[in-house]
Amino acid sequence: MSNLKDALHIPDTQGAKDERHVAIQRVGIKSVRYPLQLRLGKAVFGTVGVWTLDVALPAEQKGTHMSRFVAWLDALEAPLDAAELRTQMRTMLDKLHADEGRIEVRFPFFLRKRAPVSGVESLLDYEGAWIAETRAGTTTIWAEVAVPVKSLCPCSKEISDYGAHNQRSSVTIRVELLDDVAWGELVRFAEDSASSELWPMLKRADEKWVTERAYENPKFVEDMVRDVAILLSADARIGRYSVDVENFESIHNHSAYARIERA
Repeated sequence: MSNLKDALHIPDTQGAKDERHVAIQRVGIKSVRYPLQLRLGKAVFGTVGVWTLDVALPAEQKGTHMSRFVAWLDALEAPLDAAELRTQMRTMLDKLHADEGRIEVRFPFFLRKRAPVSGVESLLDYEGAWIAETRAGTTTIWAEVAVPVKSLCPCSKEISDYGAHNQRSSVTIRVELLDDVAWGELVRFAEDSASSELWPMLKRADEKWVTERAYENPKFVEDMVRDVAILLSADARIGRYSVDVENFESIHNHSAYARIERA
């Protein structure tokens, strides 16, 4: 009985006053692996998220209640999309008694792809992220996707009698959502701007098609980043954005890189 009484009277150190009067913009937990139900259109996909959760801490409060972040995370049940993320942002802030905060979750997801000639189907993996941030009473939702593609060098094609150097590339798109944009649409922005998209499974006829497609559609890293930016700028559902393109150069031991952002 005495142990129960002692437990009920444990001091709330985090809730104590702090006399230094220095506010903290972000305090919380990071690198937390937890299961996640992700909504992909009408489908629901199970994956594992790596979460970063934080809130703003007032100058007069000593600490936040770290365990409440995990309690909030464990209570998640509904599949996550932009609307649910906005709802859960409010729930987390209420649980932490905070006015401002941030949720970031990074996860792999898969889309089914059909090979260009044979039509064989297989799943290609992508890296995605949801980010929600509430500041000054306004909640902003961001989506991010990293898309593997293929690039072929225009200069190499122009100066060579045979072939051209080509390589895998990565296109990372981060967008502020003003309205719903499907994950498949974000992926297409990247794949349509590359020399060729990728497939996990190709037959010989498909491999021939991909090789010739890339050769007929050479792109510098500058070309790809501009082409993606043009597509994003033309979409009224997208506010601010950034596009990062990296070519893992096959003739160098370094990468080529380009970035465009709209603030």
